[in-house]
Amino acid sequence: MSVKEKYQGVLDLGEQLEIKNGNVTEEGNVLKIKGEANTPYEKDLIWDKIKSLGGESASDIKANITVADETVYHRHTVTGGESLSKIAKHYYGDGMKYKQIFEANTNILKNPDVIHPDQILVIPNP
Repeated sequence: MSVKEKYQGVLDLGEQLEIKNGNVTEEGNVLKIKGEANTPYEKDLIWDKIKSLGGESASDIKANITVADETVYHRHTVTGGESLSKIAKHYYGDGMKYKQIFEANTNILKNPDVIHPDQILVIPNP
């Protein structure tokens, strides 16, 4: 199995996230990945995928992932059935952090218990 095949899941995720200015080369037995994620959350997703496929300190991959917008952690599009606490649990691992999301979105939210599908919420940096 080539190193590119080993990390194909990372490359697929990069395409799914629409990583910009992507470049992938294989030199020797090292895969070199370069690109720009939209948000820190997307960068974290890429790194989590790298670690899941190669381990915590993989020596067969080098990645240089920059971030286009570091002013927010992510921008989340609300889907049916979601709540701020469910969204907070997803991004922060703690549903009680819904208050940070609410505070970051008071320009479009008036009540933390009322959100609607297709609203785009700012997820503040943790």
